[in-house]
Amino acid sequence: MTNSTSLTTEDLEFLARPLHGFLSVAGGTQPPQPRPVWFEATAEGTVQLFTEVGALKLRHLARDPRASLVVAAPVGERERWLSVAGPVTTETDGANELSSRLAARYWDLDDPTRARDLAGILAHDQVRVIIHPDTVHRYAY
Repeated sequence: MTNSTSLTTEDLEFLARPLHGFLSVAGGTQPPQPRPVWFEATAEGTVQLFTEVGALKLRHLARDPRASLVVAAPVGERERWLSVAGPVTTETDGANELSSRLAARYWDLDDPTRARDLAGILAHDQVRVIIHPDTVHRYAY
């Protein structure tokens, strides 16, 4: 296992794959409740995802703006995982564009059902959640 404070080129390549991340935010008196999410690593070294305005995770982040995301290689590949943790900011701009980019990465949008699913996502107000890594842990076997 190695640790650092920023994402490497190899990390960015790994995170560019259509893998699910497991997002954890501080939940007050309850232990963290990780949730699978789509995400995008940026050239600036942040990790961003989108969520609906009013989502529980946003309320938790308003109280404690820290989060972590864990991403693992799928079964059948050599073991590899990456954990990114740090302070979080939220942005109202760019959320629909991010939603559309990620939907195209994870789904076949030529499928009418998936195209309708994306339209349903875009029909709601979304925000971008941006993790600014201050701790990156990685493991590869």
